[in-house]
Amino acid sequence: MSTDALEARVAALEARLRAAEDHLEIQNLLMTYGPLVDSATAEPAGKLWVDGGGYNFTLPDGGSKRLSAPDEVAGMYMWPGHIDLVNTGCAHLTATPKITVDGDDADAVGYSFVVLKEGDRWFLWRAAVNHWTLRRTGDGWRIVERFNRALDGSPESHDVMRKVVAA
Repeated sequence: MSTDALEARVAALEARLRAAEDHLEIQNLLMTYGPLVDSATAEPAGKLWVDGGGYNFTLPDGGSKRLSAPDEVAGMYMWPGHIDLVNTGCAHLTATPKITVDGDDADAVGYSFVVLKEGDRWFLWRAAVNHWTLRRTGDGWRIVERFNRALDGSPESHDVMRKVVAA
């Protein structure tokens, strides 16, 4: 094998390894979210985002709200309603998303679920679809924006689901 061919092969392997490592790091970042918020570990949860990043989500009344990271996002995990969930017993589950990496930017599209304890049973309390935009930083991958919509049959939730084609 020629030196040029060997160098090309090594470069291709390095690119594939970098892509696999990026996907794994992004997946691990997103999977860290649930245990942090379910244990009311607010400050580290807020630091999953870049400074000034945001979390845009559906409110119980059907409206939406955007919180800025890290302080407003972290503060949400100390809201009385969230603390009630934590004290009742809950699990914020992030389903494995479809991840697309483009250099130092990435998109991830997938579902999330909240399981809540009620007496002796567990039930699915909330289901949503998410579009995360992410950026590679000096501290690793971080969330830039999380756009979360309840799976309520709305055109907005369907639009988020369709982002899986672009991601």
